[in-house]
Amino acid sequence: LVNGSTDRTAAIAREATAGKPGITIHELDPGGKSRTWNRFVYDILATPIPETVIFMDGDAEIAPGSFDALAQVLREHPGVNAVAGLPLNGRSHIFYQTLIREEGGVFGDLYALRGTFLQRMRDARLRLPLDLVGDDGLIGAWAATDLGNDANWDRARVSHAEQAGFLCEPIDPLSPRAWRLQYKRMISYAVRFFQGRIINHIMGREGPAGLPERMSDLYGEWLPKLAPRSGVANALFDRLALRRMAKLISTPTE
Repeated sequence: LVNGSTDRTAAIAREATAGKPGITIHELDPGGKSRTWNRFVYDILATPIPETVIFMDGDAEIAPGSFDALAQVLREHPGVNAVAGLPLNGRSHIFYQTLIREEGGVFGDLYALRGTFLQRMRDARLRLPLDLVGDDGLIGAWAATDLGNDANWDRARVSHAEQAGFLCEPIDPLSPRAWRLQYKRMISYAVRFFQGRIINHIMGREGPAGLPERMSDLYGEWLPKLAPRSGVANALFDRLALRRMAKLISTPTE
C-alpha cells in the first residue's frame, strides 16, 4: 500500500515482485496512514477475512520467521485479538521489548490481528480517525478492550511473539535530510501524545464508538486543556505540535 510516497516506492515494489503471484501493489491517494488503514480493512482486504492479518511498515525489515510466529500465537491462544512483533534494534529497543512483554501493546512496524476481530470491527463500522498519528496505540486499545471502553480492558487479549521482530532503518547522524525528517517526526510524536490524551478520555467513557471522524474536530474543545510537558525537548516539540493543531481548528461559517 503506497500512501502518499514521493519516492519510487511503487516502481521499486513492482520491479521486485514482477512475476511473483499473490502480490498486489495499491497506490492510494490521498495518503495518510490511518486513512490507508481504513481503506485496506474496508475496501481491499478479502472477504471473508483471513484467519490472520499481518500489518507492517514499508520501511521496516522483518526478521525471518516472523509471520509464522505471529500466526502461531493466534492459533494457540483463542482469546488473543492482537499479537505484537518485537523491535530488534534502536537505542531503546530493550526497553520497548520489556514494555511489550510486561504491559502489552503493539508497534505499527509489525503486528497481527485475528480475522474475526477485524470482522467484528467491520460489523461495528469502526474506523480510525483520518488524521490520527499512528494506528498502533488505538488498535492495541481496541484489542485489549475487545472493542469496548476502558472498563472492559483485559491485558490477556494482547500478546507478543518472541520469534517475531523487526529492524528499523537507523538514522544517519551525518545526513541533513535525516535530521530534517527526525525534526518533523518529533513534532508528529508530540501531536500523537496530545491526541492520545483526547483518545484516552473518549475510550474511558464512550469507547470506540465515541471517536470522531477526524481528531481535529475536537481540537477547539481540547487545546485550552493541553499544555507542553516539562523538559527542554518535550517543551519545544510540544509547543510546535500545539501550534500545528491550532491551525487545524475549523472556523465556523455562517
